Amino acid sequence: MNERIRISPIRVVSATGEMLGEMETADALRLAQDEGLDLVEVSPDARPPVCRIMNYGKVVYERQKKAGGPRQHKTQLKQLRLRAKTGQNDIDVKVRQARDFLQRRDKVKINVMYKGRENAHHDRGMEMLGEIVKALEDVAIVEQAPRMESGRMASVLLSPIKH
Repeated sequence: MNERIRISPIRVVSATGEMLGEMETADALRLAQDEGLDLVEVSPDARPPVCRIMNYGKVVYERQKKAGGPRQHKTQLKQLRLRAKTGQNDIDVKVRQARDFLQRRDKVKINVMYKGRENAHHDRGMEMLGEIVKALEDVAIVEQAPRMESGRMASVLLSPIKH
């Protein structure tokens, strides 16, 4: 590429694909620099070697982009926290958030926390989790059924439905 081409004369192809013929390396390099492009050796085995005037940085970028392939989504575990006394509107907001996470192919763990007198109403938290699971059944499957964890928290784990 450019000054690294030592052989002279060379056969030159323009950026548009037009054959410019044989010329000295210095002349071809000057032509490329006038256009703001690079002189790249494309066929070193030919006699004389064939060089092309092109934007080499763009060619390298395109090659890397093609080799990169599709990006993989790394699944994350998103957690949403509620309380046993949480109102219906707040639950609806959490359901919408969970739906967004599930559509982005993330797992969602919904926790219902209990404090003080709320510990006497574990059934209310379990009902809440059941409602949430029912509201999300079109986009999620239950990976871990609603259950009590560590006495002060009920939780359910949801995974996105594989399409």
